[in-house]
This record gives sequence, structure tokens and C-alpha cells, in this order.
Amino acid sequence: MQESSAIVQAYDAAIAAGEACALATVVYVEGSSYRRPGARMLVTHTGQMTGAISGGCLEGDALRKAVLAINQGKNKLVVYDTTDEEDAIIGIQLGCNGIVSILFEPLLVNDAKPIEALRKTLLTRTPQWICTVYSMNHGQHLGTMDLDALSASLQDQMLANQIQQQVTSQGSTHFEFQVGENRQMCFLNFCLPPIALFLVGAGNDAIPVLKMAQLLGWNTTLIDGRVTHANVQRFPEASEIMVGKPKEILEKLMVDDRTAIVLMTHNYQYDLALLEGLLSLNLPYIGLLGPSGKRIRILSEIQDRGLDLSGLDLDKLYGPTGLDLGAETANQIALSICAEIMSVIHGTQPIHLKLKDSPIHNSQ
Repeated sequence: MQESSAIVQAYDAAIAAGEACALATVVYVEGSSYRRPGARMLVTHTGQMTGAISGGCLEGDALRKAVLAINQGKNKLVVYDTTDEEDAIIGIQLGCNGIVSILFEPLLVNDAKPIEALRKTLLTRTPQWICTVYSMNHGQHLGTMDLDALSASLQDQMLANQIQQQVTSQGSTHFEFQVGENRQMCFLNFCLPPIALFLVGAGNDAIPVLKMAQLLGWNTTLIDGRVTHANVQRFPEASEIMVGKPKEILEKLMVDDRTAIVLMTHNYQYDLALLEGLLSLNLPYIGLLGPSGKRIRILSEIQDRGLDLSGLDLDKLYGPTGLDLGAETANQIALSICAEIMSVIHGTQPIHLKLKDSPIHNSQ
């Protein structure tokens, strides 16, 4: 989502400056590649690039292909075969041992469907699908758009229904369909909203957590009872700052299944009062700064106050918060906390990648 936001902002700036640009999208990968389908990069006619489609090895050649697409005014599919040793001769030298297909789309000023599809994903907390349609036998590349725009472009109800059937699964997918003599491939990119982090506590140790979350592209809200601490001067990275008592904060919270809340106020009573209200919200992640003894004590007190804990999923309460990375400093602890949140929200088990028997990325 952070990449999509940066691309949309770069596009708006380019259009305001009267500069032509193109969007490069990884639509298919066979084998290994640094980026997966759905990775995008905006390229302006003057060579400014936003986003990434590889680890840096493809960008130089992709810049030239993007400018060519702008000059020709038509979509262009380019396939990079990184398994071919001859790639080293032409200077790509990917070393990824895979085949990467990239669609280059010149963007129109008044009808940039790819950008509007990306913009739509940024304006909602609801998962969205972005469609990219391209041809494998030199037919027409319809390009990138949202589901409604694609259905309108095809003007075929049977095909529209076929596409809608594909979006019932929670994940990106490829499927093939025929338009006349052209074999069309459709990449449906399942786009989840960014993680929303509510960070409770405006102490100095919260500063690197907010900075790291912002770097990761998360939506961040800082919460504290002290206006002297919770302010934009101390936390310019925060998307929102909420100041108030726990009861007031709980009444305003808007959460979903991609929301994480971390309690690090160093004020036991504030944490206690807020956690009492949070436990019944069925959040995927609640982090509690401090030792295990604090978690045990605070849960005991909450139960004594009348809340029945037996029906709650206390496994979603992470106290102490963070992964065991050997963290000592505030910056290291921030990394530990954000890494654990990312692992929990994405449903992955944190291990050394070299120990995985399966591919690093899920196939799409």
C-alpha cells in the first residue's frame, strides 16, 4: 500500500507538471524473482522512477521500455527470461533464475484507469481487486483497471460473470479467457488495506515505533492522556493523534481484522482501563509492553472487576510485546514489536528463511 500511495502521488505531481508517464506492472512470474506479480513502478518521460519491479537489476531496461511505451502511446508486454545466460550479454544480469513478464502502460491525462484503480484501494479499509489484462499471443493488452471498469470494457456478461467468480477467493490469481482469436490473461491482484497501528503511549520509546510503522506504510494513530506528550511536534509521523481518557478513546476506536494495538504508556492504570475494553473487540493483535508478570497481574485485575475472560481469545494478547531478537535499545525494541505485528497480521511463523522447505513467496 505504501508503494501504491507513492505511485499515485508521483503520478499527480507528474500530471501537474505536464509530464507524461507510464506504469510498469509485474503481471506474471515463473520461477524465482525478487518481486512478485502486483509489483509496480511509475516512470516519467524524464526518467524519474517511483516504486520497484525488481531488486534494481531490471529498472534500467524497464526505464527505456517505459519511455518507448509513452512515445508509441500503446501498452507493451516485455518478458525477461532470467534463466537464459544470454541475459548477461544484454546487461540485465538478474541472477534470479525466473521468467518475469511486465506490462508497460502509458498513462492518459484524463483517463488513467490504472491510477484510479490504485487510488481506489487507498480510500477504503475493504480489500480490493485490481485487474491487469494482457495478451500472450500478440493481441490487445487491455491493461490495468478495477473490476467495474474491466466489466464495462469487455461488454460481455458471461466474461464479467467469469471474472466475478474468481474474486470469491481471498488472494491474487491468474486466469485465461478468449476474446475472438486472442488469448487473454487476467491477473487479479488482491489488495489488502495497510495495517492500522494504534500506539497507546507517547513516551520517548514510542517515537521509533511510529517512525518504523510509517516506514512500513502502516496507518498510525497515537493515543495518550497527555496533550503535552501526544502532539504533532513530537510525533509528526502519526496519521492521527487521539488524546483522552480510556473510556473516551474506546468510544472513538474504529478497528478491523488488520488492526494492531500496542499498550506502552508506562501508566499501569491507563493500560488496565484500556485493555479491559479492548479484550472484547476480538483484535488480531494487542501488545502489552512489560514482563509476563504484568500481563498476569493486569488480566487478574480485569477479571476481578467483573469481566469474564473464559470466552475471550487471550492468545491474541502479546505480553511481553515483540519478538525475541535480542533487542535492548528503543530502536531495536521498535523493530521487535513491528516484526511481531507483521508476522501475526500476515499469519506467518517467524523463522530463518533458510529453514523454509517451501518457496519464500506464495505462488500467484
